[in-house]
Amino acid sequence: MTESHSRVAIVTGAGRGIGAAVARRLSADGFAVGLLDLDSSAVKSGAEDLASGGGRAVGVGLDVSNTEQVEAAVAKVAEELGPPTVLVNNAGITRDNLIFKMTDEDWDSVLNVHLRGSFLMTRAVQKHMTAQKWGRIVNLSSTSALGNRGQVNYSAAKAGMQGFTKTLAIELGKFNVTANAIAPGFIATDMTAATAERLGIPFEDFKKGAAQQIPVQRVGTPDDIAHTVSFLVSEGAGFVSGQVIYVAGGPKD
Repeated sequence: MTESHSRVAIVTGAGRGIGAAVARRLSADGFAVGLLDLDSSAVKSGAEDLASGGGRAVGVGLDVSNTEQVEAAVAKVAEELGPPTVLVNNAGITRDNLIFKMTDEDWDSVLNVHLRGSFLMTRAVQKHMTAQKWGRIVNLSSTSALGNRGQVNYSAAKAGMQGFTKTLAIELGKFNVTANAIAPGFIATDMTAATAERLGIPFEDFKKGAAQQIPVQRVGTPDDIAHTVSFLVSEGAGFVSGQVIYVAGGPKD
């Protein structure tokens, strides 16, 4: 590598789905990767898989909404792999319900993981980026940021991620740190499978119905998001910042 900065990335929510795919892609791109997730066994297994393929990785269990756990996890990654210069804020949960049925806990838990978690992670990692005068932050938003029935909490969180991203781009740009958001459409993951189950629809039928509404006539995969992350954290994307990229198989309003 010719870059003077470290090649260390942190991916939250890396235990499965999009986060796991992003971790694999960044490892293939030559990054050492810290895999973070509430499911510590999943990320430790994931890190072992990356290491067995010749990569450098560490898996750390944490609750991203807990300040002390976040600080400890980032310190562990920095100690074992080096100071992180790439952060992918992917950790997220859903607690779907119509507004009149939604509880305080449904609201708080979703906002805490998505927004508070991304804030805490970014605050902890940006000091390593600014010290090296180079960094890449990628935040996972969603097409639900535009509004989605039964997801007032999730939609609010994902819309918030976009404002969070644009402000980071303004504040950190002078340190050669970019911040961008990816807003996926329908991605086939355990989370969307769980939604299909909750609705009582076979997952294959759920995907087929979604594909019919997408211009490219298919649903997305975690690798579709990983490819986009790979570009945004690259050297060549240094003039792309403060953007929201909809990876949804077609245009979104």
